[in-house]
Parts: sequence; C-alpha cells; structure tokens
Amino acid sequence: MSTHPVLVEVYRGQAVESQHRGSVAVIDADGRIVLELGDIETPVFPRSAVKAFQALPLVESGIADRFGLTDEELALAISSHSGEPKHAETALGILKKAGRDQTCLECGAHWPSDKAAERALAANGQKPSALHNNCSGKHSGFICLACGLDEDPTGYIKPEHRVQREIRAAGEEMTGFRVRDEWTGTDGCSIPTYAVPLKNLAHGFAKLGTGVGLAPERAKAAARLRRAAAAHPFMVAGTGRLDTVAMEIFSARLFVKTGAEGVYCAALPEQGLGIALKADDGETRASQAMLAGIVHRFLTMSDKERSAFDAKAWPTLTNWNGMTVGSVKPTRVLTGA
Repeated sequence: MSTHPVLVEVYRGQAVESQHRGSVAVIDADGRIVLELGDIETPVFPRSAVKAFQALPLVESGIADRFGLTDEELALAISSHSGEPKHAETALGILKKAGRDQTCLECGAHWPSDKAAERALAANGQKPSALHNNCSGKHSGFICLACGLDEDPTGYIKPEHRVQREIRAAGEEMTGFRVRDEWTGTDGCSIPTYAVPLKNLAHGFAKLGTGVGLAPERAKAAARLRRAAAAHPFMVAGTGRLDTVAMEIFSARLFVKTGAEGVYCAALPEQGLGIALKADDGETRASQAMLAGIVHRFLTMSDKERSAFDAKAWPTLTNWNGMTVGSVKPTRVLTGA
C-alpha cells in the first residue's frame, strides 16, 4: 500500500498536515480500463458499496413486485442509512409486507449514526433496535427474498442459506470474479462479504449503470434500483450524508454508494463508466474526497452543482470557535489537473 499514490491532502493553514493514499479504478461497460491509480488487481472488501448488487435477486425475481415494494422501499433496501425515524419506519414497512416483523432481523442493533435521531431515542428512554441498524433495509429485503422463495428466513445471514447463495451468484456475475475462500469474511451486519479487485468492482458498476452484458431481467432490475435511488436519495443514506447529497444534486446522472473502511463505488450511466476506489487507511474523509475528484474528471457539472458537491466532499475545516483552520483537497494525481 505504501506504493499507492497520495490522492488527498489535508491542510492546516497553507501547510500539508496529513496525506491519504489510495487506489482507483474507472472501467467502461466493456471492461476496458479508463483510469488506473494504484493497485486495482488485489482484492478488497467492498463492504456496503455493493448493496445494489445484493438487491438484484429481490427485484429480478419478481418478488419485490409480488410484495408491492415501492421505489422508496427499494432505495432503503440498497442503503446504509443513518437510523432516522423515516428509515426505521420504512424498514418495518418492508417486513410487514412479507408478513414479518423486526424480530426476524439478524443484523444486530446499534445507535443511529444521525445525532438528532440518536438524541431523540435517548431522550425518550428508548434503546436502538435492529431497525436502526444502518443495514436494516437490506436485511428486510433479504427476508422478503427468502419468503418469496418459500424459504424459512431464519438464518438468512449464513453463507449456506439460499438467500446468500443467490446474492453471491449475483455478485460474481456482476463483477466477473469468482469468490475465493481466502478472500471471504463476515461483514458488520453478519452476512458474508467477499473481496473483489477494484477493477472488477468498477466493471460491475459500469454494467449496473448501463445494463451492458446483463440478461434482460437483470438489466431491468439494475435500472429500477438506480431510479429508486435517484428518486429517493434520502433513503440511501440520510441527512447531510454524501451519498444523499450527491444524488440530490446529480439525480440519475450519478449512482453512488459508500462502503466501510474507505471504499466508494459509483456508476456514471451517461458515460458508461463504473468507479471503484479505496483509501488505504480506511478513512471516509479520504474516500469521499477521492470520489469527488474522480467524478469531477468525468461528469460535466454546472457551477451550482460543483459548489454544492465540493462543499460536502472537500470540506473546509473549522475549530471549536468556528474559525477556518484548514481544508481537505484532492491532489493533481487524482484530479488530473
């Protein structure tokens, strides 16, 4: 990793205080490398960045329609949400459509990442439930998939459960990379997670954004999930989160999804490109700045769009007195400037 280029710098005043190294792959729908920074061949765990891949079986099977899932609910099914009331309520609504409730969720519980939602729960003397888990929408979708396949959803997080076998197959088809035992782990929400090279991840997102190389039903499912995210970006992340802000700004022109430990993936449907990146140190501050730098290279944006996007991705740093003390900036290696 030490050979990866410095892609983001953090300034205090006019001096560089910290640096973030990383790697980036931009691939077109035919699998051609458009941009390569750092190592894009060594597998990395994409974590939550591939939730759209994981939701494909739910949609392409017709089960989402059978249970009457709305686009808002599908957006939550591919989310890493902030645990705000609307998120928890929608996850419960998905479960009810399958005749289930929150006791079926096997993702575990944690406090909302949204501070206002966290304070409200605590002020009311409540503890977080599995509905507040950032992955509850995805897990609610998994339970719908199990029920629609006439499978007992109990144990749906286990690798041998049919739900996980369907998800694994979808991921392998999207990325063109076969799962390996030595690159298999357990995600924070307890489902299996499989390491994949950035090159393959980016190609998968190019296919997600274009439908190129996908069977007709899978291509339709991919387009539907993208539309759902564009129509309901709040459900994909939450108040003030980059994924939500970016898709509010660019709508269907950009599909973006974060993953833990400094991973970001995106699709640029009009350009036919997929993006996958990882910050070596796992810092979201770095991966967000890296994503913005790459999006700037390939997506034409207005001054208003640029200003709103940059303010979130490349923030000005302030101290406790509100004084401006520094900034987060992409390097020329990243922006190509």
